[in-house]
Amino acid sequence: MRLCGNCNKAFDGPGWQCPFCFQKPMRLEGHLAFAPELAENNEGFEADYFRELAKLEAGNFWFRSRNQLIVWALKQYFPRAESLLEIGCGTGFVLSGIKEALPEVSLSGSEIFSAGLAFAAQRLPGVELFQMDARRIPFTEEFDVIGAFDVLEHIKADAEVLAQMYQATRKGGGILLTVPHHPFLWSPADDYARHVRRYKSRELRDRVQRAGFDVIRITSFVSLLLPLLMLSRFKQRFQRKEFDPTSELKINSLMNDGLRRILDVERTLIRGGVSLPAGGSLLLIARRI
Repeated sequence: MRLCGNCNKAFDGPGWQCPFCFQKPMRLEGHLAFAPELAENNEGFEADYFRELAKLEAGNFWFRSRNQLIVWALKQYFPRAESLLEIGCGTGFVLSGIKEALPEVSLSGSEIFSAGLAFAAQRLPGVELFQMDARRIPFTEEFDVIGAFDVLEHIKADAEVLAQMYQATRKGGGILLTVPHHPFLWSPADDYARHVRRYKSRELRDRVQRAGFDVIRITSFVSLLLPLLMLSRFKQRFQRKEFDPTSELKINSLMNDGLRRILDVERTLIRGGVSLPAGGSLLLIARRI
């Protein structure tokens, strides 16, 4: 069901005009906008980075490997899912991977920045996209699965977002999350990305459980590359030259392919039931009972 942003009452129907107070959300650059005041400027991300991401994601080993892991998790833990909302869909790269692998699933994507939606729309014809603040999701018991992939670390009020995800998920459905792991890996890359935190495993598990979910799987990934990641991040701390946020994405094709193959091996371990204790990122799967 939909929630009116003005009177907060739930309703069904073909459109977004509330039958109780008759208010409806505005449109911004062709998309429904539920938080238009945040569409261009907020503290969570550098909106100018979307253009660079759109150029580099499809060829980069990390983004491609994460997509494969997410698609596997969806098939493994939510095989009957018919609908999915991605919070913070950015340029639409994850949703495009899900759409290709699971064309039968009805997809929706939200992004707080209208700039991101412009790129997502190019990748995702026919997918419902809208501008939204994840702290105020305008749905209740609407989606089988809600995903937030490297989003929560940008938001100070992550507990509010998780509570909203619980509200918007159907009973028996659940959530998929990826977040950066280990506070000790903090570096200028996190500062530039406007991260609020890197998570500890127990910290993420506890926050998800407090929101009402039952955590059914949590594992690190980018684990086999952790020594290289540590070296790269510690090196960034002592560099005197200006930080280049795209430096880790612009690697030669031979190295890119080698790193991808290593993460293929790692993904085989995860698929086999191994939950890795340490790595650059965390994957969490939880169900709404």
